[in-house]
Amino acid sequence: MKKLALTAALALFTLPAMAQEDAVGWWKTQVDDGAYAHVEIKRCGDGMVCGWIRRTFNDTGEYQSENIGKPIVINMAPQGNGSYRGQVWRPSNDKIYVGKMEIEGAQMDLKGCVAGGLLCASQNWTRIQ
Repeated sequence: MKKLALTAALALFTLPAMAQEDAVGWWKTQVDDGAYAHVEIKRCGDGMVCGWIRRTFNDTGEYQSENIGKPIVINMAPQGNGSYRGQVWRPSNDKIYVGKMEIEGAQMDLKGCVAGGLLCASQNWTRIQ
């Protein structure tokens, strides 16, 4: 009985850690200007995550874009409950925006914002790994 109670107590303490949706992994971007990418997101210092373009695709298949290897998700800091804040780069116009990520399961809502985060454009990414 003590073993069962201890197991239940440990499970309760690990629930908050499991509730935080982790961005680390591989993601497929939404099509933007006729192309999409596979982005690898990894930890990049003091609890933050960053993402780099690893593969690019268009309507004819995979191609070697000049953007492969470039960072697209920059210094995203976790805010709790699958939410992150940092910066995002949009390759099609070569601009960096205030970035917001919301992760729920295998879906990510990624926003690039201006005007202090008041006006945002959004993309939906899907986890592939």
